[in-house]
Amino acid sequence: MPDEPRYLGQGCITPYRRREIALRWLWAAIEATVFRWSPRPLHGFRARLLRWFGANIPDPSRVVIFPSARIVFPWKLALASRAMVGPNVTLYNLAPITLGRGATLSQNCHLCAGTHDFRQWSMPLITSPIHIGDNAWLGADVFVGPGVSIGELCVVGARSVVVRDLPPRKICVGHPCRPIRDREEPKAQGTKGLRD
Repeated sequence: MPDEPRYLGQGCITPYRRREIALRWLWAAIEATVFRWSPRPLHGFRARLLRWFGANIPDPSRVVIFPSARIVFPWKLALASRAMVGPNVTLYNLAPITLGRGATLSQNCHLCAGTHDFRQWSMPLITSPIHIGDNAWLGADVFVGPGVSIGELCVVGARSVVVRDLPPRKICVGHPCRPIRDREEPKAQGTKGLRD
């Protein structure tokens, strides 16, 4: 029988140890049940579940995490106070993902901290951290690729694709995303309208 022709992924092996694979399976079971079925207002409860699995969340009562959010590795997640992970957000955190104070991820955002080296047939995994700065806001359906940092108070328009760092205090849009103008300092308002 002749040798099989080359194919992408040939000879690929997992970079994870058995313990991490087992923890990932355990978390997947918890996420699909206890986390997902928890009532929407119980953001602190979900933050404590994530922290129990190793997430860096200093104050679980001061973050917002929707039950439909998907987090691959809780132990590679850091959420500062007042950060928000909105409905149906995917945090594919093969490398650490950090949200600064007040950072907001709107519905259906997808943060992907890993890719593959397509220059090799085995397609080895390449990971790189993502950092979302203080009070940055990502609109609906934004995709953020590996190794990206988004500056504080940056606004990223809906459906943008972010593959390079974005500077602080800019309004950014597009595919690929780019700054289009400065962002003004937000105006002070009352404290009504808690996120839930």
